[in-house]
Amino acid sequence: MTTKKILIVDDEPHIRALLEQTLEDLDDSGVQLLFAKDGEEGLALALKESPELIFLDIMMPKLNGYDACRQIKQQTDCYLILLTAKGQETDRQKGLQAGADEYIFKPFDPDAVLAKAAQILKI
Repeated sequence: MTTKKILIVDDEPHIRALLEQTLEDLDDSGVQLLFAKDGEEGLALALKESPELIFLDIMMPKLNGYDACRQIKQQTDCYLILLTAKGQETDRQKGLQAGADEYIFKPFDPDAVLAKAAQILKI
């Protein structure tokens, strides 16, 4: 069975932990979770590990989510979801223009995030 990878990029430890708890049910399906604490680390991991799915925060140190998204999407064909507290329509448009496939607002529904990840990874 091929291991599928999900990369979680967020500078907030509690959000990374919540997403880890939310998505750990996919472990049984051979999904590996990867974590990065800022945009630079996220970009490097995305290019090194080629995850199928990335959850990416926008407001982060070193490299913001919009810039990380743009660079990741130029170099990979992963499915990228911006997961952010920036809830304005203009923010959503900016995210989609940067190449994001979807835009989910915080606070998010863990069940919806899990269902979305399973759908994208075809699990």
